Amino acid sequence: MTEQQTIAVVGATGQQGGGLARAILAEPESGFTVRAVTRNADSEKARELAALGAEVVEADLDDEASLAKAFEGAYGAFLVTNFWEHLSPDREYAQAGNLARAAASAGVEHAIWSTLEDTRDAVPLEDDRMPTLMGRFKVPHFDVKAEANALFTEAGVPTTFLQTTFYWDGLAQGFGPKRQEDGSVVLALAMADAKLAGIAAEDIGRTAFGIFKRGKELAGQTVSIAGEHLTGAEYAAAFTEVLGETVHYYPVPFDGLRAAGFPAAEEVGNMFQYYAEFDDEFTGRRDLAAVRELNPDLKTFKAWLAEHKDAFAGI
Repeated sequence: MTEQQTIAVVGATGQQGGGLARAILAEPESGFTVRAVTRNADSEKARELAALGAEVVEADLDDEASLAKAFEGAYGAFLVTNFWEHLSPDREYAQAGNLARAAASAGVEHAIWSTLEDTRDAVPLEDDRMPTLMGRFKVPHFDVKAEANALFTEAGVPTTFLQTTFYWDGLAQGFGPKRQEDGSVVLALAMADAKLAGIAAEDIGRTAFGIFKRGKELAGQTVSIAGEHLTGAEYAAAFTEVLGETVHYYPVPFDGLRAAGFPAAEEVGNMFQYYAEFDDEFTGRRDLAAVRELNPDLKTFKAWLAEHKDAFAGI
């Protein structure tokens, strides 16, 4: 019997890493085994993964040595950071550096880095159509991940750069339809009439699994993914069909979203403006047929929504 290759999964108790960990565990004949890397091996989600057969180890993204120890002996590693936990691009960049150096020192043969585009390639800092944030970014969590790509190349880690996108799970966490005072239900998105590339968070992990299954074929390459490209009106129509109640689409002005007052509202406003004004380029990089080759179970939005219908029951 061929020895199984270990994939160290950072963020295994989160959405992206969890999708990968569970995909591997559901296919024991794949030749891969899961090492779930988490800050708290005693958390409920970590215990669930252990019960499914994962090896669970503790490490911290701010501690390079702990990561190197967690990656030791692993063939592959799925690497992801969580900007929204701290809202600090500098900390995210430092964490990416820790991941890159740790993967290099452990001799990881194939890493997948969950990243995003550099929005400044489309909207230079001097372009005033959207505000510059922190003096050097347009959409910090996009731009800093793109900057961090070079860290993996410099460290000499064979890396696939997995460019993700908006995940639909966010619609169940504040971005979804809301009932208005007049009783109507409105999906308000700052997308004008453009298409928003979206994906089920678990499909990010499942697509990463498809990349690992290809061996090192995609190391050194950028793979851009999505599950479906839909306009705001099309998202609202899907909600209408699945929820059984008319959902109206309202295109929020970008400036209105930036002024909404919640943490990182300016950043989120810039992000949606980037999605909307560069939708042809953004969706064009995300060939859904190619993603489906890597992940045959790739969900459409309607399929995802049918599975998560209960999350919207309290509208």
